[in-house]
Amino acid sequence: MLCHFSEVIARAKLRGPVKLVVAAAQDEEALLAVKEAYDAGLADAVLVGDSSQILPLLAKVGLPADIRVVHEPDAARAALSAAAIVRETKSGILMKGLVNSGDFLKAVLNQEQGLRTGRLLSHFAAYEAPGEEKLIYFTDSGMNIAPNLSERKEILINALLALAALGIGCPNVAILSANEVINPKMPVTLDAQALVEMSRRGELPPAVLEGPISMDVALSPAAAAHKNLSSQVAGQVDLFMVPDIAAGNILSKALIHYAKFKNAGVILGATHPVVMVSRGDPAEAKLHSIALACCITASL
Repeated sequence: MLCHFSEVIARAKLRGPVKLVVAAAQDEEALLAVKEAYDAGLADAVLVGDSSQILPLLAKVGLPADIRVVHEPDAARAALSAAAIVRETKSGILMKGLVNSGDFLKAVLNQEQGLRTGRLLSHFAAYEAPGEEKLIYFTDSGMNIAPNLSERKEILINALLALAALGIGCPNVAILSANEVINPKMPVTLDAQALVEMSRRGELPPAVLEGPISMDVALSPAAAAHKNLSSQVAGQVDLFMVPDIAAGNILSKALIHYAKFKNAGVILGATHPVVMVSRGDPAEAKLHSIALACCITASL
């Protein structure tokens, strides 16, 4: 079980460098992340984009001048070319550079050149919490706005497969809601109940699912006891499934900014992990995201 991001980086390094392909790489922030991964021995990079802008940035960020650069000045076409290169590799990662997110995701889903699998794309985040003994994981805080039951099933499958790749074969999962009461006026509680039943029928990868469950019960056996609830996962949750993107985004930013959690995130559901970091993310978070993707792709 991974406890710290330093262990994620060490595991990724032991498995050898993977091919990190950056779409529209004429972006200093993206290249700084590539430099972190290159120096850590995690990845060999391929930079796809406007070479007239990329080449001057190499020296500025400290990347070697002989790194592979594929010239494609149009950002949308660069995303397609980058996806096609990743598609041809066994262990590769696609990373977003200076390209519109919509164009980037269209390239991922392109039937001919992209990384399409037919599965739903979803966001998978890892957090290192101060004082905790293991990394914790959240889905889906960054892709699907208000997923329905079938979409939530796919999101959960994506996350469980990623956890298996990280060495957690039967994780404890909390399907979060405001409380534990099944309420038709709160559809997320019905979805949680349905997902638990799917798991019991063997329709999902191995996991111990509980839901609907409130965050206090998921975090604390004492809270479960106070509410007279019997819980197998209280205080031992590996994966938290949020109700929608709004709840996940708010929770994520609160954990990072107020609780000082360290974070990483990847997009799942494609043939290869996809890194779509925010320009506002610190270099540390970008390195963690690449390392997390390395560990997942090395196990596919």
